[in-house]
Amino acid sequence: MDLSQYPDLVMIMLGFRLRGWRGLRAMRRIGPGMAKIMRDRPDGLLAHEGMKFSLLHFGFRQYWRDLDTLERFTRSEPHAGWWRSVRELSADAGFWHETYHARGGIEALYVAMPEPVGLQLFAPERQPVGPFMSARARIQGGAVEPRAAPQAVD
Repeated sequence: MDLSQYPDLVMIMLGFRLRGWRGLRAMRRIGPGMAKIMRDRPDGLLAHEGMKFSLLHFGFRQYWRDLDTLERFTRSEPHAGWWRSVRELSADAGFWHETYHARGGIEALYVAMPEPVGLQLFAPERQPVGPFMSARARIQGGAVEPRAAPQAVD
């Protein structure tokens, strides 16, 4: 694929895992917002795909033009409302997302997941506090430092 027109491309994977019957209420609250996102395509959203991991675990993959448009979306409705009520929504449901930036850096967040998934399977946990409260800060904090080129020996 020629991605030269998308130097700041961001891919985010989002997941939702039912842990009990009350998790169905959270699904009903989130469903209309997800339908609106797919129908109205916020600025910067290039593609949105649904996926199913298991009977009780499903998710989405989204491609965004850049981190700025993704952040604008996350601060608007319906996303902002979901995040304000994440504690209520996570009763009998787990949520997660992993964000990958074309320029480097990865960040992930897992809330009330019954067992590890994705990066959580092998990477140590870091609490989303202080400098890691925003996705941008987590991406920058998770960027791999480029290695220095070996020095020639005379």
